[in-house]
Amino acid sequence: MVIPPMTECMSFHDGNVTQDELDYYAQHTGGVGLFITAVAYVNELGKGFEGELSIADDKYLPGLKKLASAIQQNGTKAIIQIFSAGRMSSTAILRGQQPVSASAVKALRAGSETPRALTEPEIEETIEDFGAATKRAIDAGFDGVEIHGANTYLIQQFFSPNSNQRTDQWGGSFENRTKFPLAIIAKVHQVVAQYAKKPFIVGYRISPEEIEKPGITFEDTLKFVDILKDQPIDYLHVSMGDVWRKSLNDPKVTTPLNETIQQHLQGKVPMIVVGDVQTPQDAEKAADANFELIALGRQILREPQWVQKVEADDEKSIRYAISPADLDELGIKPPFLDILLALTGPNGIPLTTAQQVDRQDANAGLDHFLGGGE
Repeated sequence: MVIPPMTECMSFHDGNVTQDELDYYAQHTGGVGLFITAVAYVNELGKGFEGELSIADDKYLPGLKKLASAIQQNGTKAIIQIFSAGRMSSTAILRGQQPVSASAVKALRAGSETPRALTEPEIEETIEDFGAATKRAIDAGFDGVEIHGANTYLIQQFFSPNSNQRTDQWGGSFENRTKFPLAIIAKVHQVVAQYAKKPFIVGYRISPEEIEKPGITFEDTLKFVDILKDQPIDYLHVSMGDVWRKSLNDPKVTTPLNETIQQHLQGKVPMIVVGDVQTPQDAEKAADANFELIALGRQILREPQWVQKVEADDEKSIRYAISPADLDELGIKPPFLDILLALTGPNGIPLTTAQQVDRQDANAGLDHFLGGGE
């Protein structure tokens, strides 16, 4: 069982870890095998939202060390997710700097800004930044990193024919559009081989389709998976809101996408599936389909002891809703609460009407903000 990355917006404005974050991670860990943190940006242009974790400088190491330690209870492995937001940021968040992307193509979402295209030297520098972030993760005592190539962020922007309209070596053909993610994987692997003194996990996350036209098709993703299975990664994390989801674009696809991806991996790389796993029966169904790693997202927020209660045959005590009286116990602070309200509403997290006011307006863009339906 895995806890997937869930945006909690509880870091300081400058990306430093807060005590609220440490408390939250400590309260929810200890039962699963892997706990993947909320995403951390690898350079200043990579910041995507306020309250986001940073791994862009050595000055963050003291807090990152505490974060890794808070997660590593009862054998749980601490994985830090690393990324650059690319065009899914704003001039305000970047303190006056224009967002960047593969090309100067605006996202088809309300409030999006037109980014500027990264220069080739900036692309090379960004790849180096992912390597430097990996070195900091090693130094901080994490057990691994997850490269965030999903949810419309920068790595996916390079892979997508919608956001990548370059005519140089970094764009155009399918092969050129995969160069950036593959170069990042290679750099991360190089850093791990050079600096890690113990086994260090490298995961990679994908989104299997885009709804934009042109955009990433499932056929594109399967071609990419055929390449990824032979890369130096330890797992592939497929970001979806439902483990059993079929194609968003092609009604002729009748097999769940995860099953087809699993076939293409050919047993070479284990797979994390995520999306709407709540009950032990949901997890058992995924395990029976031979998915090696199963993620508990929002449900682990409601019930931090989910795994322990299943192991103790105490399923009747698992809670599937949150009362306002539970929030302190669960380490859920106001920024995180706003996200959850916008995502689930009163059915998922029953709260007073006053606490639900304006949740949609306050959380525009949540589809990319939280990511993966979790």
